[in-house]
Amino acid sequence: MKLVGKSLARDGPGSVKLLPEEGLAHLFLVGRSVTATRARVEVPIPRKHGSGAVAAYDTALKDFFQRVLAAFVHHVDFGLVQCVVIASPGFTKDQFRDYMLLEATRRGELRAITEHKARFVLAPAPSGYPHSLKDVLAAPSVMSLIKDTRAAQEVPALQEFYAMIAKDSARACYGPKHVEVAHERLAIQTLLLTDTWFRNPDVAARRKCVDLAESVKKVGGNVRVFSSMHVSGNQLEQLTGIAAVLRFPMPDLDDIEM
Repeated sequence: MKLVGKSLARDGPGSVKLLPEEGLAHLFLVGRSVTATRARVEVPIPRKHGSGAVAAYDTALKDFFQRVLAAFVHHVDFGLVQCVVIASPGFTKDQFRDYMLLEATRRGELRAITEHKARFVLAPAPSGYPHSLKDVLAAPSVMSLIKDTRAAQEVPALQEFYAMIAKDSARACYGPKHVEVAHERLAIQTLLLTDTWFRNPDVAARRKCVDLAESVKKVGGNVRVFSSMHVSGNQLEQLTGIAAVLRFPMPDLDDIEM
């Protein structure tokens, strides 16, 4: 299960993302330019087989939900959080939401949850592990909630890049050398960069990156700068931190050493 909350105090209003699956949950706070992991909860959940197994399963699941709720209450401030996304495979997200709302009606100190229950949204997730956050952020119901964040622009741009690799790999490239050659031929439609390039301690390399971004814009290309603190920025970092979707195919790039 993943619980994602949109907000980091210094980063403007945000959201909470909670990713739970049975026995495992991660709590994220997602701001305009930063994603932070605030909690991980893990509890062994026995299978429902054998004598007394159902009772043991129910007890373990309740303990798991109690711990996730405690983490949620500790880290989430509704004065800063605009929305809460609970995402999981199967029905764990539904079970946890129902448990949380029931507890909120029973316990006066949880009244804020009841008052702000309209901010809660459920979404599918492949798992409760952090790498599933990118799928949660890409869900249409979640995208509409985070439209004011940088992630809302990053995710579609990265999706377009991967889709182009799958559909027409000659119209996508990554790595400084390949991107540089593509720009020399005015081939870049969308340039994707992580912000680490703009913090390079090598002044000449940093200046070269700034010049590239400005030059791409001047010839009508789009530039998307990804936060290295966001899940999509982490993905791009694995591809050297720089990539491009091209206007036309450039199959000969494969012959150029990166």
